[in-house]
Amino acid sequence: MHAGTLQSLWRWPVKSMSGEHVGAVSVGPHGVGGDRAHAITHEHKGERRHLTAREAPRLLAWTAAYPFNLGAGLDPGRPPHALVSDPDGRRTWRWGDPRLRSALERDLGRPVELVRDVAGMPDVPGQVLITTRATHEALERELESAIDVRRFRPNFHLELDAPAWAELGWPGATVAFEHGVRLEVVDACERCAIPTRDPDTQEKWPQLLSHLAAQHGQNLGVLARVLSGGRVAEGELVRVETSNASGSGDDGR
Repeated sequence: MHAGTLQSLWRWPVKSMSGEHVGAVSVGPHGVGGDRAHAITHEHKGERRHLTAREAPRLLAWTAAYPFNLGAGLDPGRPPHALVSDPDGRRTWRWGDPRLRSALERDLGRPVELVRDVAGMPDVPGQVLITTRATHEALERELESAIDVRRFRPNFHLELDAPAWAELGWPGATVAFEHGVRLEVVDACERCAIPTRDPDTQEKWPQLLSHLAAQHGQNLGVLARVLSGGRVAEGELVRVETSNASGSGDDGR
């Protein structure tokens, strides 16, 4: 077993846009309430698909948040429409406003549509992303560079008494929070090209992904499903209950 605290919480109201660092969230069957409940679609080879920062890095310059600084007060089953601000931060629109669609089309240089699904639209439905401070700091040492944790778009960033990269060996483990929320680790998170983009400048750093691929099986962080929902807050105590020997070791794949 490993123990520690929830160091930081993140919610991403619009897929591939900058999100919110919040003090508390509500967790339900679909994951963090309001996480990726909105997305942009485009036409690709005759089909409508989500447009992400892989195809349009400029999306990372746009910021999405929920009105009234909602934290755990957000109902996971009925999140409000997100508020979206342009890269300059001068204009903000409510999701669904046709002026937002027009502004995005001008900035991205392509026709788009705005879609909403209160259940969320992560790449892996119904799961949350967990990263750890030990692994983040180890990666910084390996690459000899400061790395913004926002590159990895986690929901929960944990500080634990576990060694770096140990979480890659935790599938099946239970992550239990102080006030009753419980998650089950499903798998390591295989990374795509999105973390190679700086969240502020969108400048590309391909060495980040090539290093993860060569040294750690292209993985960073783990995906988990919700066993018991409720409220989770920064600073909350957390423990990881592993059921196999690999859960306590260093898995540096």
